[in-house]
Amino acid sequence: MFIVAATDSVFLAPSWDRVAADETRRLREVPAADVGDALQRMTVMDGGIRLLTGRATLVGNALTVDVRSGDNLAVHRALDEARPGDVLVVNGHGDTTRALIGGLIGEIMVNAGVVGAVVDGAVRDVQVLSEMGLAVYARAITPAGPFKHGPGAIGAPVAVGGLVVAAGDVLVGDADGVVLVPRHRVKEVVDAVDVIAEKEEALRQRILAARPGHTAVAR
Repeated sequence: MFIVAATDSVFLAPSWDRVAADETRRLREVPAADVGDALQRMTVMDGGIRLLTGRATLVGNALTVDVRSGDNLAVHRALDEARPGDVLVVNGHGDTTRALIGGLIGEIMVNAGVVGAVVDGAVRDVQVLSEMGLAVYARAITPAGPFKHGPGAIGAPVAVGGLVVAAGDVLVGDADGVVLVPRHRVKEVVDAVDVIAEKEEALRQRILAARPGHTAVAR
């Protein structure tokens, strides 16, 4: 059930839980690929959602936003609900003709402690967003600005990058792309990534040992 936010056409879900930063700390230290492997590679966003800013790491709780194609009124409203460590996750319905996030919204994001955004649509002012230290993933870049008429929804599940993201889920991103960690599976993934890293390192050492001219180094 949703309630109407203020008097406009943007709907706001009841409050949702977030994962505490100390519970996701380990996910900041491992590749997004390892996180995806821990979830059987079923929660990896499609390759069209690409990193467009200079910051190449992203971990945070999803602040979900659904918008009409090319319209970012709900994105503005969503930032009133933002908490430090959130990631804007916007279903822009794959539309690449209008940017849903730009430099001005970036300023608001920084003030609210939002660490980045994942947009199934377009963004602009990517150099400015980079200078702000935000990690922004999107499907495209365009200088064309958005409309601000609505409607939209905040806190509802959204479809982004071929996945369904619920408010409060955890997003992990790096230069390879973005992985979704459902909120109730965070501990499972944290426990699994060390095992995955150890197996990959053991395989890497075997590959190196087979390289011509390789000399083992005592540890």
